[in-house]
Amino acid sequence: MIKNKISLHDCFVQGKGNIVSNMGGEKVMLSIDNGKYYNLGEVGGRIWDMIALPVSASQIVTALMSEYHVGQEECEQQVLSFLELLMKEGLIQSE
Repeated sequence: MIKNKISLHDCFVQGKGNIVSNMGGEKVMLSIDNGKYYNLGEVGGRIWDMIALPVSASQIVTALMSEYHVGQEECEQQVLSFLELLMKEGLIQSE
């Protein structure tokens, strides 16, 4: 059974089989598994870097709030939404 929602306490790590490159300050990715290209953008690329090793969503939020001018509630919502998208596409794994 697949979990529908993720929480700030869940930990995530990059999935295998992705080719990632920096292009003009943004990260782009090719998934070998599904053959799709993704533009992660600047902040998405930063999140991707953070999940090279297992990390909780709350740790990601804390790091982004210290690096960018963003409120906690908005940051939490955006991070969880982004992680849910990556999970749905099979690009990350929950630990």
